[in-house]
Amino acid sequence: MFIDSHCHLDFPELAENLPQLLANMAANQVSHALCVSVDLPDFPKVRALAEAHSNLFASVGVHPDYQETPEPTVAELVKLADHPRIVAIGETGLDYFRLKGDLEWQRERFRTHIRAARETGKPLIIHTREAAADTIRIMQEEGAGEAGGVMHCFTESWEVAEQAMELGFYISFSGIVTFKKALALKDVAKRIPLERMLIETDSPYLAPTPYRGKTNEPAWVKHVAEEIARLRDIPVDEVGQSTSINYFKLFKHAIE
Repeated sequence: MFIDSHCHLDFPELAENLPQLLANMAANQVSHALCVSVDLPDFPKVRALAEAHSNLFASVGVHPDYQETPEPTVAELVKLADHPRIVAIGETGLDYFRLKGDLEWQRERFRTHIRAARETGKPLIIHTREAAADTIRIMQEEGAGEAGGVMHCFTESWEVAEQAMELGFYISFSGIVTFKKALALKDVAKRIPLERMLIETDSPYLAPTPYRGKTNEPAWVKHVAEEIARLRDIPVDEVGQSTSINYFKLFKHAIE
């Protein structure tokens, strides 16, 4: 069995076809999926998915790319996370790729999420792009290790992975690891201990080979597992079992 630890089933590309997506998950042995929040106005749709389906869970948070959106407070995130189907805080973090200029607001938003995670005892889902040094620094300064979490859609170096794991974080691989030119990432995937690894789709984005360029979906997380198994020369079932166990260790509130 496999678990998609990060997807966006509320996005229009997927929401209109939800029954088929759930059927595809079952057909491909994908037992659960985590629907990840990106802003507060759309959070009710994310929560509703988790409330309606026993194998879906949700997070609450505001993505660092969303500049023109209501800014969350610690108290607001804590209140919204007080729900049995909300198992994580995020996605949050830093992204210096899409936005430029004075991004101190991004760093403050990230700190807010870490503080909320520590208060709720629910783990963080962290996004970082071209901002690894600041991401790790803020995680250290704010005590993110007390909450734990996952570095989602990981594309950074082995050194960054080591720093995150030292803080107790898991490393999650997406369809990018199946891309032919992602050689450095493939090397990281070979080195990460299985007990610190998760897999994801980040659907509707980043469809794995052989579906690259198409709208991604949770059922295709098995292709991520297959590539990691190939790289490590182990059975794909071992990757599926380990990452599924890790999912429930990290998201300990994910109880059906």
